[in-house]
Amino acid sequence: MARRKKTLLARLKLPAILLGVALILFFLLDNVVMPQYVQQGKSTKVPHVVGKKFDDALQILAENGLVGKKAEVRTDKRYPEGTVVQQNPAADSEVKFGRGVYLTVSGGEPTAVVPGLRGRTLRDATFALERFGLVLGNIRYEFSEEYPQGTIIDQDLPESTRVSIGRSIGVLVSQGRSGEQIPVPDVTRKTFTEAERMLIQSGLRIGNITYQVSADLLPNTIVDQYPKPGDIVSTGQAVDLVVAQKGEQSSIPRLY
Repeated sequence: MARRKKTLLARLKLPAILLGVALILFFLLDNVVMPQYVQQGKSTKVPHVVGKKFDDALQILAENGLVGKKAEVRTDKRYPEGTVVQQNPAADSEVKFGRGVYLTVSGGEPTAVVPGLRGRTLRDATFALERFGLVLGNIRYEFSEEYPQGTIIDQDLPESTRVSIGRSIGVLVSQGRSGEQIPVPDVTRKTFTEAERMLIQSGLRIGNITYQVSADLLPNTIVDQYPKPGDIVSTGQAVDLVVAQKGEQSSIPRLY
């Protein structure tokens, strides 16, 4: 009796198994084989996926019968990290179904590591920053018993900080010891920029600026200075400048 029941159950399971296999085959035929057969030889337009997140771009391409593939990752400040910056073939190109579309993905904005600037001169610091694609930013000054005059005491971003390319880095520069006596450099006939650099490196600062019309000197050239070259003054002393300009003479001093 038990053997007959087992035989009957086996006979009943066989049609169920066959039915399941048939349903699976029908699903594959209807959703995989037939679409490929129908689409074989047909073309589609490539959708625009630049600016999309990589995973979203893959989904959009798949919905259009195409296969997204990552070509490379490159730094790009225009697009956030992980978004598509370029596609090949280009958007609206006519291609066959199943075609691969190669996607270049943004690795984010290019960055650089801030070098150590303490103890360097402004000149050395400028060159060091330029090597990393950075620029010298705001310069502040204070007296220092530890750092020699004209060397950097501190920087506004710590060494090894990662920042965007082109970022400016501010520094704090030593004016030497408080009350130290130094000679005033001769900045006459120098450009204003050169005069400013020379005075700063000497531990001095720019005072009042007066503009004077000059037919002999180019605009922004130093005509005269006070204190005079060679005078002995204290560190941090202000040096007044007379600067050449075109046009009518101006005797109104400007506080720098």
